[in-house]
Amino acid sequence: MLEGKAVVRETDMAEAMQNRVMELAYQALDLHEVSDCQSIAHYIKQKFDEVYGPAWHCVVGKDFGSCITHIHGCFIFFHVEMLEFLVFKDGKDFTESREEAVGVLQKAERREDAICTAGNWKK
Repeated sequence: MLEGKAVVRETDMAEAMQNRVMELAYQALDLHEVSDCQSIAHYIKQKFDEVYGPAWHCVVGKDFGSCITHIHGCFIFFHVEMLEFLVFKDGKDFTESREEAVGVLQKAERREDAICTAGNWKK
């Protein structure tokens, strides 16, 4: 385990959620080798999915960059000594996302039909 204190670089999470993710990071570091970043990330992601619902992502490593989108209030980037942790949620659960995507597609098709009708275009 790394003994250093977690230092938050950037976040928009509520303090309780921040404390939980850092607690999980320490637990993951106790359970896994520091070099096993994939297992550490999987552990944190799995625990966050269980508590806060699906669609969480976790990246653990040394000296990496990222460009992501996330749900407001569901992002933290922190480090413990030389390991960096990026945890964020980027969508709803699969069922809701699928239903939302179908709804967007149907709206787009209706708009296209309306444009075709107004312009007398044929599909």
